[in-house]
Amino acid sequence: MDKENASWNLRDMFESDEAWEAQLAEVRGLVDRLAAQQGHAAASASDLRETARLYEQCNMKLEQLSVYASCKYHPDLSVDSAKGMMETVMTEVRRFGEKTAFLAPELMQGTMEQFDAFCKELPELEVYRHYAEDFFTKKAHILDRQGEEILVRMADMGGSFRKVYDDLTINDMEFPEVTGPDGKPVKVSEAGYGAALQSPDRAYRKAYFEGLLGTYGRHIRTLSSNYAGAVKTDVYLARSRNYQTARECALADNFVPETVYDNLIETVRANTKPLQEYVSLRKKVLGIEDFHFYDFFVPIVKDVAREYPYEEGKETVLKATAVLGEDYAQVMRCGVDDRWIDIYPGKNKMTGAYSTGAYGFHPYMLLNYDNTLDDVFTLVHELGHSMHTYFSQKTQPYLYSDYSIFCAEVASTTNEMLLYHYLLERAETPEEKALLLSKHLDDIRSTFYRQTMFADFEYQTHKLAEEGAPLLPSTLCEIHRKLNEDYYGPEFAADETISYEWSRIPHFYRNFYVYQYATGIAAAVAISRRIRELGKPAIEDYRKFLASGSSAHPIELLKIAGVDMASPKPILDTAEDFAETLAELKKLL
Repeated sequence: MDKENASWNLRDMFESDEAWEAQLAEVRGLVDRLAAQQGHAAASASDLRETARLYEQCNMKLEQLSVYASCKYHPDLSVDSAKGMMETVMTEVRRFGEKTAFLAPELMQGTMEQFDAFCKELPELEVYRHYAEDFFTKKAHILDRQGEEILVRMADMGGSFRKVYDDLTINDMEFPEVTGPDGKPVKVSEAGYGAALQSPDRAYRKAYFEGLLGTYGRHIRTLSSNYAGAVKTDVYLARSRNYQTARECALADNFVPETVYDNLIETVRANTKPLQEYVSLRKKVLGIEDFHFYDFFVPIVKDVAREYPYEEGKETVLKATAVLGEDYAQVMRCGVDDRWIDIYPGKNKMTGAYSTGAYGFHPYMLLNYDNTLDDVFTLVHELGHSMHTYFSQKTQPYLYSDYSIFCAEVASTTNEMLLYHYLLERAETPEEKALLLSKHLDDIRSTFYRQTMFADFEYQTHKLAEEGAPLLPSTLCEIHRKLNEDYYGPEFAADETISYEWSRIPHFYRNFYVYQYATGIAAAVAISRRIRELGKPAIEDYRKFLASGSSAHPIELLKIAGVDMASPKPILDTAEDFAETLAELKKLL
């Protein structure tokens, strides 16, 4: 595939940078017009309609500008002009927030009864009913204009803790050199961490692990103070909005009951036995007496040592997901063939992978495809996000076209599950089957068990801050060490080095976010099982979910797909899936 066809076609969004700049100027005008609604934002039905129209236009066009700018920038982070576009958009987003800080307090002066009356006068306002019901539910948590302006600025200042974290861990930390398997020095880095921990040379794994985590340990006082500041900001913002806890505030955005969070932690804690049995199996296969965290990643199944070129990978993905319907398959084909994806690694390209999109345009995906089996799973994962975006935007009006973070990982992980079972059913040798089973176990361990453990850490640390207790380095490290001991069991060495691990998790600067990785994979396991067992009815339920956007609360949307995340069942099913997979792998080893 030539370079041009392996990159995304941004002309599907804007014909040129000049067209982008023209829309930027248009948005500035729209923001000013919306700001001029102050004092009469909902004085009448027609005023409310105009306010809503301007608000949606500003948001939609800012999102389009942002997606285009990021797609210009991320393939080559050294391009200053693209970086400038990104910073320009962020400035406009901040300006939008400040100039519309009056809006929520002013609208809160109204009532649902007034909204009902406006709907009778202008029936086209009915589309906003679900939004209005949610809005007025939060009435007790909206401040006056001055208070809202202060909280906008406070939230922006609170974001500085993440920036400090990035500067310290990416730019300022000096990692050591260790001796590689070939006797040559190797510079420790976050970028090389994953590969190093997969090395069969245990002395090298240990040295690399301790070199990386030990560096965080040498900065643990600064990292602890920085994290404590972020947690205190979470608590301050929550209390300022009249929430009892930071967790209640964070979950309220998606109308997720706190019982869902409690259910996840309590149910996982009660079902760690399969995880602890996995530790025992790895320990036995590796032939080691003491099991440390750096022993989780070295393969215990011999790799079949084959490559998956992009053309083969995409055809495999298309076949694995064909069960979801002909129209789904057609859109997937467009995604992989019509330059929706920036496919291969490149100099100065952003690492990792993601899917992004803006209403009115098809989604875009960034990959760093390198012909591995993991890359095939990454492809199907990001396509899952993109299909969720595509069908939600196709079916829902702009207001409800996005989906909540709580639902965001469901479609992507369901796609992964479909690919996993497709490959497992077609595995030609015991070695190939064992490799897939092992990968499945590692995916559940890292996404389900480990992210729940991180959610447990967040809950405990925020609770301490809310009680007025200091978040000292020794306190934070002991919480994390004890969690590793509790989850992984008595055969896991919860040593001092692992106690520093919490300090290298950037997601902790987005409070109460990580639990959704665990609930997402649990929902995906349940949905893929329904599809395999029930066929067409389950597929129809799942497709309704994909097209629902945010037209209902996340818990209710997942019920459409046949999953009740307010119950322990999906969590128990995932633990059972892990146990069954482990039993199959034991037979092959």
